[in-house]
Amino acid sequence: METYLARGDAGARSARDRRARSAAEELTREGARVRFAGSIHVPEDEICFFTFEAATSRDAALAAQLADLEPFRVVRAISSGKESP
Repeated sequence: METYLARGDAGARSARDRRARSAAEELTREGARVRFAGSIHVPEDEICFFTFEAATSRDAALAAQLADLEPFRVVRAISSGKESP
């Protein structure tokens, strides 16, 4: 998911990472199987991408909501290591 994050706000990213991880763990305890996989901050564009592994985009969006990430959008992504040949 894509969110706004100011150039010099690395501290906010760390706090968001903690909230995202906590939200994913909470959803997993409730049976949704969501894992927070990390974040990527692009300071020049003031964008931060938070990645979750989840069965559905709805579960990932719920994790973002619980973590108060305020995403612009939530989309499905496929890692290069998981593509079919």
